[in-house]
Amino acid sequence: MTTTPQDFPRDASAVREATDRLLVSAGKLDDEAIAEPSLLPGWTRGHVLAHLSRNADALGNLLTWARTDVRTPMYASETARDTDIERDADRPLADHLEDLRESATRFDAAARSLPDDRLAYRVEMRNGVVERADRLALRRLAEVELHHIDLGVGYSLDQLLPVFVEGELDFLTAVKFAGHPALPALELVSDDGRRRRTGRTDTGASALVVTGSAAQLVGWLTGRDDGAGLDVPGSALPAVPPL
Repeated sequence: MTTTPQDFPRDASAVREATDRLLVSAGKLDDEAIAEPSLLPGWTRGHVLAHLSRNADALGNLLTWARTDVRTPMYASETARDTDIERDADRPLADHLEDLRESATRFDAAARSLPDDRLAYRVEMRNGVVERADRLALRRLAEVELHHIDLGVGYSLDQLLPVFVEGELDFLTAVKFAGHPALPALELVSDDGRRRRTGRTDTGASALVVTGSAAQLVGWLTGRDDGAGLDVPGSALPAVPPL
């Protein structure tokens, strides 16, 4: 797990901006559109919005844990998490929007309440991953930005906030897929010339070079894009393991 400190106030500000943009997009829908399929298999747009609201509270719980040193899990249980999403998915649009706003306000309050001397505190996420408190805003930013795309309302990779794209690409390459046995050694070259290595390191084979915009690379690695716009000289893009 990376120990690189994050710019927590910057990331928390980006969460607020991304949430505002999500609310604008969601506000253009209606009750019928909420019940339609999202881009996530098996989930309607209502499922996506319900998940986003509960995730804000879940990550807020981890910020409270970091601030108080009292263990506060993201969710009461996996069953409770899934039940809450199913319960809320079919609500009218107005209820979703209210919940999104209120849960976002609670997350922001928890972020603002985190003292500087607790930024390096480590908490445990629902999948058992241990994370620094100062990375939780970036975690929330990923949820808002990627699921905004998943709503299927026209939000695209090139609209993603730059602070998210850079932070997420760093996370995916340095943490999520670093040494992953199901991904060949990769060297990702973004349009600013920066090179990032990820994937397997135990084969001795030369890294496959993949070139494209940082947003395209994030889209491919997160399953939000097929990578057709990426350049892989003399080879084909490998399959990326699920997040």
